[in-house]
Amino acid sequence: MAVKRWNDEMLDELASSVTEMREGMTEMREGITEVRDSVDGLRVTAQALLQVAAQHEREIELTKQRQAENDERFNVLLEEVRYLIRGNQGD
Repeated sequence: MAVKRWNDEMLDELASSVTEMREGMTEMREGITEVRDSVDGLRVTAQALLQVAAQHEREIELTKQRQAENDERFNVLLEEVRYLIRGNQGD
């Protein structure tokens, strides 16, 4: 079995490869950090949108409730006017 000795060129290539790997790992870590930050931002935005949607839904329900109450009042007044009209026609 032959023993291969490391020469300066081989050691330089190995050192260069290790440096490239380290730089690649650093870039990958930075990319992961950016992705995490983006996900956190999206999460905050989604929560805010959900809160706005819930508030909007409450406002719609209140508007519907008020409209129903106003419709009922109108119908009561309309019945009173009809009653008064019938009463005046009888005179």
